[in-house]
Formats: sequence, C-alpha cells, structure tokens
Amino acid sequence: MDFILTEIAFDRDNIPWNGNRFLIGNGYFGIRGTLEEYTKENMCAVNMAGIYDRAGDAWRETVNAPNPLYTYVKVNGKKYALPENEPVSHEQTLDFEKGLHSRKTVWQTEDGRITVKCERFASMSRRHLISMRYTFAADFECDAEIITGIDGDVWDINGPHFVKFNSGSEDGVNYVEGITGEKHISVTARDSVKLDFDAECSGDVCEKAVYRRIVFKAEPHKEYCIEKIAEITTSEDDFEPIGDIRDITYQELKAEHTAAWEKIWDISKITIDGDDDAMYALNYSIYHLNCIAPREMKGKSIAARGLSGQVYKGAVFWDTEMFMIDYYIYTEPQIAKTLLQYRIDTLDGARQKAKEYGLKGAYYAWESQDGGYEGCSDYNVTDVFTKRPMRTYFRDKQYHVSAAIVYGLMKYIKGTGDYDILNEGAMEMVIECAEFYRSLLIKKADERYYEIHDVVGPDEYHERVNNNSYTNRMAKFVFDTALELMEKYTSDEYNSLKPMLQDSAENIFIRQPNDSGIIEQFDGYFRLEDVSVDEVRSRLIDPKEYWGGAYGVAADTQVIKQADVVAMLSMFKDDYASEIMEKNLEYYEPRTEHGSSLSACMYSLLSCYTNNPKTAYPMFMKSARADLTKGGKEWAGLVYIGGTHPASAGGAWIAAVKGFAGITEEDGKLICKPNLPEKWNGMRFKLIYKNKLYLIEVQNNSGAVMII
Repeated sequence: MDFILTEIAFDRDNIPWNGNRFLIGNGYFGIRGTLEEYTKENMCAVNMAGIYDRAGDAWRETVNAPNPLYTYVKVNGKKYALPENEPVSHEQTLDFEKGLHSRKTVWQTEDGRITVKCERFASMSRRHLISMRYTFAADFECDAEIITGIDGDVWDINGPHFVKFNSGSEDGVNYVEGITGEKHISVTARDSVKLDFDAECSGDVCEKAVYRRIVFKAEPHKEYCIEKIAEITTSEDDFEPIGDIRDITYQELKAEHTAAWEKIWDISKITIDGDDDAMYALNYSIYHLNCIAPREMKGKSIAARGLSGQVYKGAVFWDTEMFMIDYYIYTEPQIAKTLLQYRIDTLDGARQKAKEYGLKGAYYAWESQDGGYEGCSDYNVTDVFTKRPMRTYFRDKQYHVSAAIVYGLMKYIKGTGDYDILNEGAMEMVIECAEFYRSLLIKKADERYYEIHDVVGPDEYHERVNNNSYTNRMAKFVFDTALELMEKYTSDEYNSLKPMLQDSAENIFIRQPNDSGIIEQFDGYFRLEDVSVDEVRSRLIDPKEYWGGAYGVAADTQVIKQADVVAMLSMFKDDYASEIMEKNLEYYEPRTEHGSSLSACMYSLLSCYTNNPKTAYPMFMKSARADLTKGGKEWAGLVYIGGTHPASAGGAWIAAVKGFAGITEEDGKLICKPNLPEKWNGMRFKLIYKNKLYLIEVQNNSGAVMII
C-alpha cells in the first residue's frame, strides 16, 4: 500500500495540527508541515536539534532557524497566499515512505485561475540541506512574480532568541545569520535558486530577511519552476556540510534522499496482513521516529515533541529511554547508543540536580536540556482562572527518571550485547543512579522496610504521594542492576558499595496485591473518591483546566492521568501472575483518563501479555494514530503542549513487536510468541539483534525467526 497522507481542502483551523502531522525531518532539524507562504503567525518553524537559548527570564527552549522556504506569488500586482486568500482547491500531501512534502493550491483571480505546486524535503543524505521545487502556472496571460527568500523573523514560544542578524548575498548565495542572546550561538540559513525560464531577478536585503524577486510574463497553461537548495548550519555543529549548494540540482539531491529513505525502510518497515489501517498508522509512527533520529550526531537525544517545535522547551524526557529507544535498539542500534551517550555525557547535570535537593548520586532532569541541566520550572502550569503560574512538582519529585535511564541502558545491553558501553561511562552512571535512590530511602523506627516518600509517579495528577508502587519498583531495579553489573565489571572501586546496595534491594518496600489482586498505586490511593473519568471531566469549569496538582479536579479522586501500576506490570511482567496483571488492567483502565500519549501503549502491551489482543488493539491504534487523529490534548492550563508524539509512536512499535508479535529473548535468542488481533492474518518485519539481522514472519499465531 502507498504510505501517503493527504488533506484535501483548506481549513485554517487545521494549521497547527497540519504543522505536526505533515512534518519532515532528518534528525538535525525538523520542518513543520506548514506552507511556503506561512510566517511565524502560522507556527512555521525549522526546529534545530539540541540548540537551546533563553530569552530574558522566559523558559529556555530549542531554537528555530531562519526559514529558507519562505515563498509566495503575485499575479498582476496582487499577492496570493494562504490563509489570506481563500483557494478554489487545495491539497497537502506527505509521502512518508520517501520523506516528501507537497502541496497544490488553486486560486481564482479576476482574470482566471492560477496554480501553485511545491515539493520539498529535509535531506536524509546531506543533513544540512533542504530542497524545494516550486511551480507556478496560470490559465491566462499575466504578469507574475515569485518572491522567495529566507525569513529570520521566526516563530518562538518563549523568545525572541535571535538578538543580532547578519543578512546578505555573496556569489549567488543569499544568507541570514541569527545570533542567540544567551550563548551567542550562530544559526545560519543559506540558499541558492535555479530557474527553468527567463525572468528578471532582483534582491532585497533586510535586517532579518533576504528576498529574491523573480519577475516574468506568464503564458497560459505553462509551468514556471524554481528549484531551491538551502543549507542550515550552526556554530555548535560537530559535522560539516557536504558539497556546495550551488553545484547540486534538485533531482540529484532528491535521488540521494529517497535512496537513503529506502535503506532505512528496508529494515524498519512492518507489514501487517489483513489490516491496512493498522499497517498505515504503525508505519506512519515509524516514519516520525526515523525523522528525528540523531544519526551520525554526537551528544544528542530526542525531545518529547521530537523536532516539531519548541513545545515542552525542546527538552528530553524519560520518554526517550522508556518508549523510543526500543525501536532504535532493534533497527539502528548506533542511534540507541547515541541516546544513551547523551545521558552519560550529561551526568554532571544530574549530579548537580541531586546536590541541589540535598541528595546523592545522579538525579536526572525531568526536562533535560544541553548539559543535562534541568529546564523545568517550579511553576510549570498557568491557572486558567487567575492567569497566575501554578506550583507543580514535576521538577522536584519525579524521581523515576533516573531509573528509566538505567532501564533503557539494560534494554540496550540486552538487545545488542554491548557491555563495552559500561567502560564508556555507563557503569558510573548506573552507580550514581543507585546512590541517588539510596539517598531517598527512609525507614520508620519500628518498620523493617525502606520507603520512598513525597513522590510524583508517572500519573502526574497525584503529587507528593508516598510509596508510589512504580517508583519503588524502579528503584529496586536500579539497585539490582548495579549489583548485577558489578559482577561483570572488574574494577574494585565499587566493591564497598555492594553491602549498601544489597541492603537497599532486599529491604525496599515493594507493594503486593491486596486480597482482590489489586496493587495500590500509592499509600492511601484506595481511600480517594472512586468516580468515573466522565464524572471528573464534567466538573471542569474551563476545558483548559489542569486536572492535577493541589486543586485539580482529579487530585482527590482515583482518576489518573496515565499508566502507572499498569506500566510497572508491563515492564516487570515476569514478576506477576497473569491473573494479577489482568485484574489490575480491569481496575485501572476505567480510572485512567489517558491524558498523556504515553498511556495507551502500556495498556495495549499488558493486554497482550494477558492474552487479550482484542482489548489491546484499540489502545494500540490510539498510540499509532496519535498524530493522525485531531483532538489530542494541546493545553496544560494556558501552556501550549501540542506537537508530535514520538513516545506514542515508539509505544505503538513496542505494542506491535513485543505485544502482538510476541518478540522476547530467551537464553540469548529471539523468540516469537505471537498474539495477533483477530483480523490480522500475519506480520512481517526485520530486527537487528546482537549484530545480526533477523526476518520475523508471523502467520496465524505461529512465528518464525530467521537470520538473513
């Protein structure tokens, strides 16, 4: 089937959403799926990976580059552009098998109709480059003008970040350089344009922009095409551009680009027999994971909203290690190692945060930016009624982040066999995380067990709780992992820590199921009001209200934001009987709002682990379609949180491969124990496991794993 996403007709209300779902990217930058004539008012952005800046006392966030795609047309002196001029017809398309974005728009003028078509891509072969082919035609003779340039007046959520500009033209190449105010980072866009027709060309250089004006007499029904090769560079780059943008043609670069995508898809594509909708949605999710992967880049990770903009400050969350890294481990393991190297490289930032709170070891940031330093503020949500910032405890109490990183590391080692990473800083990272959790432990005078108090678990609606079951179990995992790795790690420097870690692992409080088989999410959870999600939703006065915190509508109820106990059961499925997992699924799912895109995949996975693919399927589709379906949560209070959902995309992959296909490891071998939805006849995909490429074929709930 074709992997084509299309929207027919123009709806200005869909501009922000289309910016996300029509995204193109190559890991170095992401280009929002906005149209060529759009400006910052339409949330147009070329979002740079790992380039951060702070404007004044606003939140630090990633930087959007000067936009080299800015283009519009004039006919007989009148400008035609969306959204100002309503079109006769409009079509926007993303070929996500080839990474190509295109549009076709028709306007009615006083004299006839004009048509604008454009195809563009973020080069996957030369990651500094963007290429565009822009075509104009009219069904009548007219005076036409194409204005194309580099727009440095960019969209910022918490900016402006560029405090100085250098703009100009040299040897046929236009450029706009923006310099950030905090760290004086230079971000430069350059472009070169080729025409296939005769025209009068002139240029305008402004403070924040450079324009080319291409003026010509258009004959009826003739297409006039310009080709643009643009280059983005920064002063922080650790790899150089390939070639001169004046020397390569659009078609040459497109051929390279599509060949690079073909190579990626050769390993990452998943075929589903019997369900085209699921196959389409799953591979669309995989496309987004491929767009944002930091290939051949050092010290980079993936932000919670990928490269779709500055939402969540462009910060790296626990999402990366818990929901995304699995995909890369089994398709491009070097990318997974790059993600972990980011955490190793930012260990000092995690140490600093622990020290800030009077704790030991490494307390990794809830919102990690460059250096691993905490980007999250104490006041992270704006109250919709008072318009005042609300005190939240995401920054202070989300202790489970450090454990997520250790968990991600062990998934990587298990999938690749790469224990050498321990000698490259990972062992130190594990020990520091173990020391962090040790410093959190408290013990009541007459009790045997260590407890962890004052926590925010994955369910963020209930803050400052004690003994969150997920957090305690993850802390034990870190203690156990540190002890296990010490046996493989020959250095004696950690031997003195073994008794402490053994004591911590053996005596931390791990909550067991009650008489009904349910694991209480945290101390006192069962005493909260037991009420439906719909009832809590009905109590909202404003649809943008934040549900959690001290006064949120869910705070005193059992309604939770996302998978918490269910996430724990999914991650440690071998610790629990199937009956216990099933009872907890039945209990927690009706009480879960799924207010986070991280939630549904965990419910889907646990449903597979309890042999219930019928229940798993709609949750899988919810994850796979997170960026295809309009209406997702875009506001937390008055803070915009829209954008793509790469963790949900990664979760869909996990649910498909580890859930439905039942891929697991036994005795150092890949095993396939499928549990397919009823209408799926089979699956076919490839995985890399311990440096070998495997083909997995599933037919009618029997699977074959073959080395190729």
